[in-house]
Amino acid sequence: MLVFMQKNLVFLSLPKTGTTAYVAALRDRASMVISDPPRLKHTNLGKFQRAFLPILSKSSKRPIETMAVVRDPLDWLGSWYRYRQRPQLDGHENSTKHVSFDEFVSHYLKGDKPKFAQVGDMTKFVQPAKDHRGLDHLFKYEAQDKLHSFLEDRLGFEIQLSQKNVSPKAVLELDPTTEQKLRRKCADQFELWDQAIG
Repeated sequence: MLVFMQKNLVFLSLPKTGTTAYVAALRDRASMVISDPPRLKHTNLGKFQRAFLPILSKSSKRPIETMAVVRDPLDWLGSWYRYRQRPQLDGHENSTKHVSFDEFVSHYLKGDKPKFAQVGDMTKFVQPAKDHRGLDHLFKYEAQDKLHSFLEDRLGFEIQLSQKNVSPKAVLELDPTTEQKLRRKCADQFELWDQAIG
């Protein structure tokens, strides 16, 4: 999470949407950087509004705006799957080395998910707290040019990005039946991505 008090902007970090690269590029210009532990780094909108916004608002004369990035749900799950195949997780319950991508998605769609398929929900990440407004700016991961331009215009300087936290390559084959089920059961996540800028 990046906080830019002078620009009245907070960049929330939804996992697996490329935000680590922006944190690395912008941390020296931010008023506040929360990059550890992961639970705080990836604070969702509702938690931010309940825990951080009351404190930050006391130091700002204007409403603080929030932004985030979302990714095509199928691609987002593919990134999680690949990320959890890295050697550091060998033998860990979060590892996906022992399952195919189709099995991973099938487990993600279950109510009682195994640890390796517990990766969250993009719509829950952007859900506002009670009596608070939704995100002010929501960008598609796939539209990096629009995200980049927005940040440069808002922050007032040129941003140089380098790739960070890149997941290893893996085969991402999905049975058409599994994909149909994903699109049906996670229709809200596809709709969220579809509504984002880009």
